Amino acid sequence: MTTLKSKLQEDLNAAIRERDELRSSTLRLTLTAITKEEVAGKEKRELSDDEVLKVITKEAKKRREAADAFEQGGRLESAEREKAEGELLGAYLPKQLSDDELNEIVSQAVQEARAAGAEGPRAMGAVMKIVNPKVAGLAEGGRVAAVVKQLLAG
Repeated sequence: MTTLKSKLQEDLNAAIRERDELRSSTLRLTLTAITKEEVAGKEKRELSDDEVLKVITKEAKKRREAADAFEQGGRLESAEREKAEGELLGAYLPKQLSDDELNEIVSQAVQEARAAGAEGPRAMGAVMKIVNPKVAGLAEGGRVAAVVKQLLAG
């Protein structure tokens, strides 16, 4: 069984052979981030695929934020590069939930939380507790929180 990490390693080797600079540098940085995570604790360990996904998600998010920052600073070439790296990493991640799918999950959670007696500001935490396990890795936290706030306000 191939792990996600070894898949990244294989793809990196292929990118190097194909002289695909964008792909090889992006994968190299991501593998470095994974290795850093593996040696971060008290002892070196192999990350599970889920943990590797978290690292890739974090790296992809960094690229999106950097792209936004470059765009605002008028550095479009750098923004394009960051976007391309983010999309490349996105290919390794599970498909993100559509707005409709996310709204559906959140509205069910809002009903559940209200049925359990959660009202007002406390409801936000109760709803997030129900939603988070269902959307882990499929939608970004900020996006989820925005939908929860919107549906609670409605």
